[in-house]
Amino acid sequence: MRSVDVDRGTWCGVTGVAKLIPDENMSNYNAPFEIHVHGQVLLRPDTTYEQLQEALGPLWKYAGARSLADGAGSVYEEEPGIQFDTKERLLQVCWTVRGDEDFRQSLDDMCMGINELAEQGAAIEVTFYDTEFDEEEESEEAESRDDFVMLFVGPTPAAIMQVQRDLLVQDVVNLMERHFDGSELGGVVQEIDKLFSQRFDALVSSLEIGKPPRGMGGSGSGHGGNRRPRHLH
Repeated sequence: MRSVDVDRGTWCGVTGVAKLIPDENMSNYNAPFEIHVHGQVLLRPDTTYEQLQEALGPLWKYAGARSLADGAGSVYEEEPGIQFDTKERLLQVCWTVRGDEDFRQSLDDMCMGINELAEQGAAIEVTFYDTEFDEEEESEEAESRDDFVMLFVGPTPAAIMQVQRDLLVQDVVNLMERHFDGSELGGVVQEIDKLFSQRFDALVSSLEIGKPPRGMGGSGSGHGGNRRPRHLH
């Protein structure tokens, strides 16, 4: 996809896709991690550029940018970065930044902002790649600090949990279909639904209802020779 360079801070692009032009002076220090953020979120019809810029502020500010337009480009040119399809109202993120563990707070803050703009629930994958780990040079006992986190956003707790439920059902069914016919798994799905119903009831009655349930429904890490591959486009 090619973008058309226009004045900074405006929408631009081809076939209705807005790509925000990055600043060439983004922070490029020798950080311990390369952090890849990947996901798609359907936004409300009334979402404005200013609202989106504010919601994504924790990301572009962490990158050392002056605005969303400055910080929307990934450190890798082959990655689309941060884009907004104005026709489909779809925020698409395939964006890498160099950073440290403190980026996790930026992710939490970003989720809070996106919750206010999301039309429906969505999952956002975040992968921390250990830049100091070399598989070829390290000993067999050495482990990388790679980590993978699945975040969830949405307009309501119910919308967020629906995405979590759907992903879990998909994973469980895919695993169990190696040994059972799909028609035999109805009871398993029902039990998963019961668990999420209990979790939702507990969440509604708690003070945590306004926070994204980070890590609930899926988070993990990869180490050593099982490093998670980067997204290819």
